[in-house]
Amino acid sequence: MNVTLIRNIAAPPDVVFNTVADISQYAKAVRQIIRVEFLSETKTGVGTRFRETRMLAGREAATELEVTEFSPNERVRLVADSHGTVWDTVFTVTAQQGQTELIAVMEGRAYRLLPKVMNWLIGGMVKKAVAKDMDLVKAYCERAAG
Repeated sequence: MNVTLIRNIAAPPDVVFNTVADISQYAKAVRQIIRVEFLSETKTGVGTRFRETRMLAGREAATELEVTEFSPNERVRLVADSHGTVWDTVFTVTAQQGQTELIAVMEGRAYRLLPKVMNWLIGGMVKKAVAKDMDLVKAYCERAAG
């Protein structure tokens, strides 16, 4: 499963990047995230590991993620291995004519049969959830930029 979403945000690239690359900021932007627990001493950058708990369909769902790539103000990659699927998400930030273009590319690679079927069934819901996160990030960054 692959999801690619783009948002043009009226905020500087560093504001947008810090919002998606710093889980503490991301959790402020995405109100469905109710708790973040760091699993590493590193709090930002490559090697940062954390557990994100968010509300999904009225229930708490926790996912452990790791930052595997980090280029300040340009690109951050988050990887999670959850329920038989490796979720690989890359956020890319680019200055565009006084705004910032934020591109999110999420790839889900199932390595078991049941998750392959489930991912196919829930693909639309995943895309909607990522789109909602992107819209919340856009609104948060634009408020922060004033």
